[in-house]
Amino acid sequence: MHAVTAPGDIDPLEEKLTHALHALEQARPFAKMRHQGALLDLSARLLQREGGLERLHALATRMDRAGLFAGTDWDTPAALLPGLVRHTLEQGAKQTVVLEILSQLRMLALAKGEAEHPNLTAQQARHFLTQVLALNLARIFAAASEAERVRLGGMAPVVDHLFHFLLDEIGYQQILGNLIEEVWRILAQRPIQLDHVKSMITQISIVMSQGGVDLGENRLGADRLVSALFGPTQGCLDDPGLAAYRQRLDAMDRTSLQQEAYGFARAMHDTGLVSDYHAVLVRWLLGNEQGELLPDALGLSSTGVDVLRSYQQLVHHLIEEAIHPRTAQTLYGLAMMLERCILYAPPIAPALWRQLALRVSANTGTLLGNTLGRDLAPEQQLLAGVISLLGLPLGVGQGNNPTCQAARALSMWSYNDPDYLLHIIAHAARFDGLVMHFEGAPLHSARLLAAHPSPSVLDTDPVSILLVPHLDAIYNEMGRLCAHRGEDPHRWINPEFHGWWVGRAFVIAVDVASGKLINFDAFLRQFYASYHPYYNGNQPLIHPQPAGIAVTDSRAQFVGWHAITIIRVALDQENVMRVYFFNPNNDSGQDWGNGVVVSTQGQGERYGESSLPFEQLASRLYIFHDDPTEELDEFDVPGEEIQRARELAVNSWAVNRLSPKS
Repeated sequence: MHAVTAPGDIDPLEEKLTHALHALEQARPFAKMRHQGALLDLSARLLQREGGLERLHALATRMDRAGLFAGTDWDTPAALLPGLVRHTLEQGAKQTVVLEILSQLRMLALAKGEAEHPNLTAQQARHFLTQVLALNLARIFAAASEAERVRLGGMAPVVDHLFHFLLDEIGYQQILGNLIEEVWRILAQRPIQLDHVKSMITQISIVMSQGGVDLGENRLGADRLVSALFGPTQGCLDDPGLAAYRQRLDAMDRTSLQQEAYGFARAMHDTGLVSDYHAVLVRWLLGNEQGELLPDALGLSSTGVDVLRSYQQLVHHLIEEAIHPRTAQTLYGLAMMLERCILYAPPIAPALWRQLALRVSANTGTLLGNTLGRDLAPEQQLLAGVISLLGLPLGVGQGNNPTCQAARALSMWSYNDPDYLLHIIAHAARFDGLVMHFEGAPLHSARLLAAHPSPSVLDTDPVSILLVPHLDAIYNEMGRLCAHRGEDPHRWINPEFHGWWVGRAFVIAVDVASGKLINFDAFLRQFYASYHPYYNGNQPLIHPQPAGIAVTDSRAQFVGWHAITIIRVALDQENVMRVYFFNPNNDSGQDWGNGVVVSTQGQGERYGESSLPFEQLASRLYIFHDDPTEELDEFDVPGEEIQRARELAVNSWAVNRLSPKS
């Protein structure tokens, strides 16, 4: 790198960069793009100087505010995906690489509390950088390859320096320890999409194999993760490769095969991870007339075994088409689908036979191929996604899609109305569109998307990739149709969009026009009287209900409105009444400030559920649905219950929303 200018001298490069930054700050929004290129070119030159990265770190927040990221994919840091960073830094054009580096420096400033962003907390920024470092451990511990050095040219050492700079700031031991804990925390939620988690575990495995790493108390957890992916049984303990493992299966006797089946099932249910070797075993069992070992390989209870025996031909066909090493994770979804007993519902088995015979349209095939790869047919990828979603209704996430409504709808239909879900999957895959009705009028997603194309959905499951653009288009059109009514549009959208079971009574805490609280105590009292078993006659929640929350960050400051599904209300093991709900974002464990920390395990949660004590969830709620046919005339809720929830609200998101009517 070039030498640093001596103290006291004016560095012409930094002077030019300062002028370019000032010009960007002064430019009007429509003219920002004309000034971004010059600033990026000067930043690239400075990055290749000693101390340049540190200097740009100090300027990163100012560059962000000036509009350097305006009009680019980096403009919304909360929507950035850690898994794309490596590809961008290694494959991107020079200006794109510089933009990515500056984005990482901005994220570091947010993580350290040196700057603030309206939609991203310091904790979220640190979490993002932890994942970026985890996914690039191999690059951190080894120099760039020759191909990377040629491709990046003078930027190769800059990228190396970036990762080490981030590592120095975040902390090496903390990264590995926190990473292992983070992987276990994510796995406890049983998400469908685990590619990024498996990439992290692969990097952990590489670092562990190099030796010299003291993981302390995290060593056991790391070993369990690595073995679950690469060697969960005696037959593949040494990670021999898929072809070699198939040969070993050919030589095993019945007892050895059963031990393999037990080992895979134990690892799968323990971690939620499925090894590629597991898919090899299951396919081998069916191909060698050893199907009687399938219940052992799936780890089924007596309930699941009964379903499997009742629908054995269907299940075998699902495995033959959908279960491959590339889609091994679907085995867990299959096991959980059998345990859910949904095949006993009359429409489900015929709908799955239809799915098996389905041939997708050319557009659908291109969409799935471009997003998921082409090593399997798009029909196989989609079928694997269908099985996973039916088995793990609460495992779906919204990916990079900013709209949470579609992910919530997919989860709700899988949970409560799977035959409808299978219907719209088949329709969208064959005909490139959906038709839904709003107040009697048909809405055609194909026409809506033709007028307003939607970006591709990334970092999520095959069903979401297919359906979310159509669902978002219809949802947005429903919003447009009732935007003039002067009330929150979800009053009309939610029942029409989600299903008949959504309560027709709509209760809201906020005046739409002013944003102020209205009759907040009455709002809270009705929520208690509708959902709390102590005050609603001990009536359980029959169908999951959509609701809206005011999301706050770890400082209890308002971030935005968000859609959730209330699933059930029950006492936990410490006799605390909790609301168990589904959060469609990609990680449900969050700190919402003032002691409101969302739990995803250890408090009676089932896989995929989040939970909070009743008053804490009530304090972040701003809309919910109710059944108007229920008698709620007593509202006999103690005042202290209402007061606790009210205080949590007005000391967080509602602090500036008080009005005389609230």
